[in-house]
Amino acid sequence: MEMNALQRYIVRRLLGGVPVLLGISLLAFLLAQLSPGDPAEIMLEGAGMGIPSAEEVASLHAYLGLDAPPYVQYGIWLWRILQGDGGMSFHLGMPVFDALFARLPVTAALAAAALGWAVAGGIGLGLLMARMRGTVVEVLVRGVTQVMLAAPSFLMAVLLILVFGVWLHILPTNGVDTAQGYILPSLALALVTLAMAAQLLDSQLRDALASFYAQTARLRGLSEARVLLTYALPNALVPVAAMLGNFFAAVLGGAIIVETVFALPGIGSLALEAIHYRDYPLLQGYVLLLGGIYVLVTIAVDLVLARMDPRIVLGGRE
Repeated sequence: MEMNALQRYIVRRLLGGVPVLLGISLLAFLLAQLSPGDPAEIMLEGAGMGIPSAEEVASLHAYLGLDAPPYVQYGIWLWRILQGDGGMSFHLGMPVFDALFARLPVTAALAAAALGWAVAGGIGLGLLMARMRGTVVEVLVRGVTQVMLAAPSFLMAVLLILVFGVWLHILPTNGVDTAQGYILPSLALALVTLAMAAQLLDSQLRDALASFYAQTARLRGLSEARVLLTYALPNALVPVAAMLGNFFAAVLGGAIIVETVFALPGIGSLALEAIHYRDYPLLQGYVLLLGGIYVLVTIAVDLVLARMDPRIVLGGRE
């Protein structure tokens, strides 16, 4: 059966992601190999055995396969990945992918909540600035977004904990026992992107409202609010949607600091554990999993953009 343009585009993007993932896996492997410390020594010391002897370290090296040349270790690991086996985590003693997928729902929920904040807040503030152009409200909102852009996520996380957890005692500041546990970390994660989305939408709306089709709509007697929402907003949303889609893909791998501050059991905190214990298989599986998710999410974003704007051609010229 012959594939249509959309199917060919998806196949090309998936095939194009293969060398990207190979490059990511190779980079992760090299970084792990160049990292200081011996995972065998760390594991033995963590088991309460004191300072391990050279024989004990060598025996554990042989058991874990760390005595093989690096290119052999990488080849064996890559072959197992193709068979769906990410190896065993050194410090957890369980399959790598089982450990990652057990933690993934927390990070995925955090990313989804952060995306919700960014979408609702970014579009809302962008529309408010466009609607209140030239007023004090626009100046205040623009100033707030500038402050949000300048503040890093870890600083916002600390401030949110201080205000809503320590002073007001209305929201939990650690753990995800309830849905409320996601409110503060997702907000801390989303504020910078929220501000970027608001300013980008405001800029796009400024151009859209000055366009020929917007002027024509006004000549037809339509109100300014209807021109804004019906004519200008759909066209202005396309670049904003592209940015927010890429934010969702990036936040899956960039939530390490927020997960650490709020003590969330996600894959970001698991990656920190892997770094601490020199858990090479777990760290490599983490990087490869995020690379695969990023490729799939960017493809999905392109499909959504093509749906929003038919002028975007995914499959090239027929």
